[in-house]
Amino acid sequence: MPDTLNKIYDIAIVGSGPAGFSASIYASRYKLSNIVFGKLLGGTISEAHKVCNYPGVSDISGYDLGIKFHEQAKELGGEYSSEHIIDIQKMDDKFKLITDKQKEYFAKTVILGIGTNRNKLNLENEDRFLGKGLSYCATCDAMFFKDKVVTVVGGSNAATMAASMLSDIAKKVYLIYRGTELKGEPMWIEQVEAKENIEIIYTTVLIGLEGQEKLEKIKLSRPHNGSEYLDTDGVFVEIGSVPNVDLANKLGLELDEKKYIKVEENQATSLDGIWAAGDCTSASNRFRQVVTAASEGSIAANSIFGYLKGGRSCGSATEVY
Repeated sequence: MPDTLNKIYDIAIVGSGPAGFSASIYASRYKLSNIVFGKLLGGTISEAHKVCNYPGVSDISGYDLGIKFHEQAKELGGEYSSEHIIDIQKMDDKFKLITDKQKEYFAKTVILGIGTNRNKLNLENEDRFLGKGLSYCATCDAMFFKDKVVTVVGGSNAATMAASMLSDIAKKVYLIYRGTELKGEPMWIEQVEAKENIEIIYTTVLIGLEGQEKLEKIKLSRPHNGSEYLDTDGVFVEIGSVPNVDLANKLGLELDEKKYIKVEENQATSLDGIWAAGDCTSASNRFRQVVTAASEGSIAANSIFGYLKGGRSCGSATEVY
């Protein structure tokens, strides 16, 4: 655990995903002291079954990629804490960060790489079945459903990836989507359509969860094979996410119309001394990918290097290889 006594970091990085660790790697190469905060190494990418589109790595699990991010950042001198930051306060020329363990850290600048929160079904008894057949992480919970019948809700990359992975474990996979055709990368769609044990149910919404001690069946918005109910042992919810902006709201940062943190081309936010990177921001054309998050993290670190070394403007990048 890092020693916080009388130490003021050049950068405190809130979020341990690709944006956060990329920022740490570049900060260390700029000889800027830095610490990354986050409960989950790699952030939500660690829950991905496979990452097949990160340059230089043809096929790797999200968990393993997250570990590699952390190892490289650590080798270069970046610090890491698994504590969760619950508040950030501006204090003259520095920021005070307060953790869930009521510890205090201090930094000259802050990068928010706080990602997004998963969307829920917003059903009345959703919380009751969480961990009892209902899951928001196929990678985490898939093996609990070996040779069982499962249902994936959603129609984009996260859903097709989850369905493809589950098809290798479960006996039967239903993919329920409210639209008329799947969206996302053609490669994942082709894999799903080619699997014999995946059945896609289009133009349908899951509207109810039922069971006694655990989830036993779901209610559909329209009949399937003559019934509005579908027997299933598990449901995996993959219907997108919303930006995690609790800290941004506490800091009074400007958000865009979709509640993402507004950033300049150098990832600076509306508050001096605070940058943001990754899925929580308005940058990269809102293309939520590992490679774009890593890019934004590096840009933020580069911008802070200029800021701390003499107030270099956002248009003046400093090269480092």
